[in-house]
Amino acid sequence: MASTASQTPALEIAKLEAWYGESHVLHGIDVVVRPGEVVTLLGRNGAGRTSTLRAVMGLTGARKGSIKINGVETIDMPTHRIAHLGVGYCPEERGIFASLSCEENLLLPPVLKTGTPGMSLEEIYDMFPNLAERRNSQGTRLSGGEQQMLAVARILRTGAKLLLLDEISEGLAPVIVQALARMITTLRTKGYTVVMVEQNFRFAAPLADRFYVIEHGAVVQHFAAAELESRMPILNQLLGI
Repeated sequence: MASTASQTPALEIAKLEAWYGESHVLHGIDVVVRPGEVVTLLGRNGAGRTSTLRAVMGLTGARKGSIKINGVETIDMPTHRIAHLGVGYCPEERGIFASLSCEENLLLPPVLKTGTPGMSLEEIYDMFPNLAERRNSQGTRLSGGEQQMLAVARILRTGAKLLLLDEISEGLAPVIVQALARMITTLRTKGYTVVMVEQNFRFAAPLADRFYVIEHGAVVQHFAAAELESRMPILNQLLGI
């Protein structure tokens, strides 16, 4: 479970504003994620959830405000330096190299000098038996679910301990979604910190310690898992669950 609040947050976002060109997409986002927590960003499409993850990685245009990773300010850092602080980003488009085999995709990422070794191939294949069976298959021959597992597994190879996961359950068969839920539960027990953007409320609800609801580029609700039931009326209103 999540660590005590006295620890330095794994991720601390304060008064974050971000732009794509002239388009102002984030309007003062405040999010705190403690080490070992699973936190879910909820909201409708276009609300600013993915832009929040992209801003953490320095993948938006201009950024203003504060983004601290384990206490280190990153608002002026380039993306590669942010990654080397132990952050792994799994984008919605997955980014699998189609011409490489499953195993070659896994061997591709560099190991970050975070002080934490990345997961070995054996550990990954233990967590994702499907990938072990498909280790020699080309990226294009993997199913959507297998590609999603590969996209997540690839960042686990780097030694990243803060994982930013964007819509990992989208469009996948229930059996694959269940496997991804087990993965997140396992990662939490291993001390990973996870920030998820999710449209699939049924997938996200049992996994998260806390929730932030984002609307029009700003946080409009923030609550712990224990408050979920009492917040359902407002969530129905905001998300159309």
